[in-house]
Amino acid sequence: MKAVWYEKNGPASEVLVHDEMDRPFSAAGEVLVRLYASGVNPSDVKARAGSRPMAFDRVIPHSDGAGIIEAVGLGGDAHLVGNRVFVRNGAWQRANGTSAEYIAVPRSLVHFLPESTSFTAGAALGIPALTAACAVLKDGSVDGETVLIHGGGGTVARLAVQIAVDSGARVIATTGDMSKADWITEAGAAAVLDYKDPDLAAMAKDAAGAGGISRIIDAECGKNLASSVEIIAPKGTILGYGSVLQPTPELPFMNMMFKHVTLSTILVYLLDEEEAVAYAAIVFDMLERRLLDVPVEARFALEDAAAAHELVEAGQRRGAVVLEID
Repeated sequence: MKAVWYEKNGPASEVLVHDEMDRPFSAAGEVLVRLYASGVNPSDVKARAGSRPMAFDRVIPHSDGAGIIEAVGLGGDAHLVGNRVFVRNGAWQRANGTSAEYIAVPRSLVHFLPESTSFTAGAALGIPALTAACAVLKDGSVDGETVLIHGGGGTVARLAVQIAVDSGARVIATTGDMSKADWITEAGAAAVLDYKDPDLAAMAKDAAGAGGISRIIDAECGKNLASSVEIIAPKGTILGYGSVLQPTPELPFMNMMFKHVTLSTILVYLLDEEEAVAYAAIVFDMLERRLLDVPVEARFALEDAAAAHELVEAGQRRGAVVLEID
């Protein structure tokens, strides 16, 4: 099969190899997926660059992908063959991810993809959409609540806006690039605020009204923790799904305690099977009802994986970056 891999960390143009290798076989409990698209996430490019030591001599990168189940392992359900699916956790603690024509993965790591959803969009679901669904709903229903979602122009955050609105919440979003405000509003946000405004906390409270903001979702939780505690309503929840800019923030414990605030975290790789199935079902349902717009910024051929990695590293995207596999 055709595949892209690396055998050492370094710049994409120097270490990514596009060539042929043996096709995998599905073992017991696994399915073999013929991939037609592979999503390139920030975690993928960071791993290739060397953010953590390589655990394998050769790595086929990328956790997310989409395609058709072509075979099942011993004892598997033969009725699964032919189903359109998206793959999650393809490269999480595994040597062989989705930047290839085929992947063999545990059955629990694939989820059904509606006929109306392209494989390209499907390859952008695993990490982004399940993170978004978990971020919105991990701590219970948000129906009737007001939710603040930071960085609403990001891939995960924009999906979270849509899922929160469909779940009955009123959404206030922020962005550091107000040129994206209309785009975020199109996703369902009732208000879009300038993240860089020094009066952001007051603006957020004004936009929320009397009921206040009961949930804040943030990809840079540490950097914004102090202001989030100021913004959040009593007994509210601050949910962080990242904190790269300030990974070890000071905890304003007394301010949190006197508002009875909950600080919650998630890591999509560690969802148990039951949780993943539940969130994937929410995503599937919204896709079927055509209520989930999955933004894709750019499409590349498999052999152009290095250029795809470089685009993700550059930032400032409006959506996912996907390799399309012939």
